[in-house]
Amino acid sequence: MLIARAPLRISLGGGGTDLAAYYERYGGMVVSTSINKYFYVIASLSEMNNLQIISSDYRSICNFDDMEDLFWDGDLALPKAVAHHFGVRRGINLFLSCEVSPGTGLGSSSSAAVAMIKALSTLCDQPLSRESLAELACTVEIDMLKMPIGKQDQYAAAYGGLNVMHFHADSVTVEPLSVPPGTLPRLEQQLMLFFTGVSRHSTSILREQTAASAQNQTDVIASLHGMKELAHRVVDALVAGDTEMIGLLLHEAWERKRRLARGVTTPLIDEAYATALAHGATGGKITGAGGGGYLMIACPPNKQESVTLALKGLGLTRMHFRFDTQGATVLMNTLGAAATPFRQPVRPQVAREVYA
Repeated sequence: MLIARAPLRISLGGGGTDLAAYYERYGGMVVSTSINKYFYVIASLSEMNNLQIISSDYRSICNFDDMEDLFWDGDLALPKAVAHHFGVRRGINLFLSCEVSPGTGLGSSSSAAVAMIKALSTLCDQPLSRESLAELACTVEIDMLKMPIGKQDQYAAAYGGLNVMHFHADSVTVEPLSVPPGTLPRLEQQLMLFFTGVSRHSTSILREQTAASAQNQTDVIASLHGMKELAHRVVDALVAGDTEMIGLLLHEAWERKRRLARGVTTPLIDEAYATALAHGATGGKITGAGGGGYLMIACPPNKQESVTLALKGLGLTRMHFRFDTQGATVLMNTLGAAATPFRQPVRPQVAREVYA
């Protein structure tokens, strides 16, 4: 058996500037940290002459024999695309599960891609650097599956930790952020996550934002410039050990983010955010593209009980978390490179239907 996992993430600044429509012209910058909520891949050998993929999150099962074309469309398109890349076609069972529901703004789709690639590259004896792991995940999601997403989630899942990411037209650089002693524990203590109860696909929001950036719409570009400038200020605050400033910067970023596309916020999100501020929070934002998922709140520890009770009254549930520092990891491997004999030659194929 082989068990691999990749962490989810929260962004502290610069979200949206990692979309190609923006960074290819202006350069993007994101500050993010991975958290101890993970996507898991469990691989085991099978006596059957097929590839079986089981997803607990989507309650779905797919089976393929070694002579069947493996297209990356329909259900479980992402794991099928990764399996196709590595040519794994028979004698393997893959069980997939995430600690957090899909579509909740914590980057679970990209964590799934990274964890799958980490597992299959290990089984196929094709070790990858963290950079190669992240870039291959980007290739699978953006190029193969045509998903209208950026690159921050893949790199956050591959590297782990608190990082500053710079996105260029032809490269991505990841710099671990060095902060004074005690800064990370204080930051971790101040941040809270509340599930709104709404899962959503971010496709429509991201497509609208991408289109607006590509058309050089003045208001959207100005907002993204502002988001990038705020990311620089987040770095300055953390380097100075000023964690109390993060809430104020998150609030400013949220006000800008609301103008990026329709559907970023909802009446429930607005009410919950206003309620959190009224009970002592200093700032926050919705995670991911918006429209649902998790509301991230920055709040002094002595005000958190009041905020938690108030948001619980609106139907939101708090999820406790810690920061992650490992990134994508193989937790156990008793198979070695066992999958190598079970690979089939990869034939170039085009997906019959794009799944996003």
